[in-house]
Amino acid sequence: MAAYDYDEPSATHRQATSDAPSQEPGYDPNHVPDSVKSFVGHLYRHIREKNVYEIHQMYETSFQTLSERLFKETPWPSVDAVAHYVDNDHVFCLLYREMWFRHLYARLQPTLKQRIDSWDNYCSLFQVVLHGVVNMQLPNQWLWDMVDEFVYQFQSFCQYRAKMKNKTEQEIVLLRQFDQAWNVYGVLNFLQALVEKSAIIQILEQEKEGLEQFTATDGYDYSGGSNVLKVLGYFSMVGLLRVHCLLGDYHTGLKCLQPIDITQQGVYTSVIGSHITTIYHYGFANLMLRRYVEAIREFNKILLYIYKTKQYHQKSPQYEQILKKNEQMYALLAISLSLCPQVKLVEETVNSQLREKYGEKMIRMQRYDDEAFAIYDELFSYACPKFITPSAPSFEEPLVNYNQDAYRLQLKLFLYEVKQQQLLSGVRTFLKVYSSISLGNLAKYMEVDESKLRSILLTYKHKTHSVDTDGKTISNADVDFYMDDDLVYVVDSKPPKRYGDYFLRQIVKLEGVINELDRVKLD
Repeated sequence: MAAYDYDEPSATHRQATSDAPSQEPGYDPNHVPDSVKSFVGHLYRHIREKNVYEIHQMYETSFQTLSERLFKETPWPSVDAVAHYVDNDHVFCLLYREMWFRHLYARLQPTLKQRIDSWDNYCSLFQVVLHGVVNMQLPNQWLWDMVDEFVYQFQSFCQYRAKMKNKTEQEIVLLRQFDQAWNVYGVLNFLQALVEKSAIIQILEQEKEGLEQFTATDGYDYSGGSNVLKVLGYFSMVGLLRVHCLLGDYHTGLKCLQPIDITQQGVYTSVIGSHITTIYHYGFANLMLRRYVEAIREFNKILLYIYKTKQYHQKSPQYEQILKKNEQMYALLAISLSLCPQVKLVEETVNSQLREKYGEKMIRMQRYDDEAFAIYDELFSYACPKFITPSAPSFEEPLVNYNQDAYRLQLKLFLYEVKQQQLLSGVRTFLKVYSSISLGNLAKYMEVDESKLRSILLTYKHKTHSVDTDGKTISNADVDFYMDDDLVYVVDSKPPKRYGDYFLRQIVKLEGVINELDRVKLD
């Protein structure tokens, strides 16, 4: 079994965390530098004025700059220390603490008490959004980060709690006392409540009928209202997909995302982190449900998008995470194509990158020997989500670590599926050679008896078909067949030749040659 570090860095800034204590010796939570006074004052004013552009600039740029310059290894000043600079505004203080904890997770190692405090802050913040009157507009980036970080901190807490072996007595007392902190039902209930209270599913339905402009305005309310609840509800659908993937419940995860049409541009594509997270988990869920064609199609689209746009995100705090998810999705695409050869669905640019990264491994994966299974294990372990066991530990002796149990179970199920594909590889090879063949001859070539061959062919049919989210049976086969008496007839879906791509590339080359000749003539 491949061994990987199973703790993921913080979801928003993804900087390496250390084991250093979160409260540095020289850290004074009550000291507020002038630049921080100015920052919170201006941010508070812009939020009151609903100046989304300025809020976004301060959130994305100023906060990162100050963090890098003043709080590289320490937390920001406490909320109590800055509250009187913002009129002790309750909602602003909740937003400030949300950023405070996010910075803490990104730069330092949170204590158990801080993890619990962050949960309490999210509960208070989401309660205000759900039951209060929130008269403000916030940038989509910030609202996405809230949902993303909320799910990440839940995942991080489950991983932390599952490492019971070296817990101190004080930590065990706290875990017993605050047993509802980051409870899986609490997390799912908040995300579901945001979806329902925002009425986002109805809004998206009405948009299809031309009665709403949610996507056209990127979720912002230009009539003076608030975008916060609606956009949080929208991103919570992605959050639910992610949580259910972490729990290994792929059907429910995809069902939660169904109101968002991922074949179209949407608000989820307006934030690069949201776009990548959505497609990564959507593709992974489809892979685990054997809907390989759908997984390949979406991985291909997002990888092509990242290839074309990543240069514009080099200065973004999310850049490292973009690159990491890019590599993971190439690994998942390599797995999908090895289990279901559908190269026609992959753009040439993506295919070229894929061959460069995994070409040799993909050839070896087709052999279905011990080495092939080891490669499947390696790629899955590298690219899968960081699965969690959401249940509380048994506090009885002996205390053991169970943080890898969920991962091992999903890996075991995946490798079991791969091993079942072993026989199918031989069937596919022979079916590609013939347009029709008798059952007896095929059994002879495959060195099995006819009853065994019938079982293999039925397995092939089963494994190359799956049920989509609408309950329809769909085929993933690049080569299909039907039987009539003792004859097997092959239906080969040959990929259409892409003459257009070829001619476009040659035209570009020709133009390059002509320009070069013109330049030589001028010289």
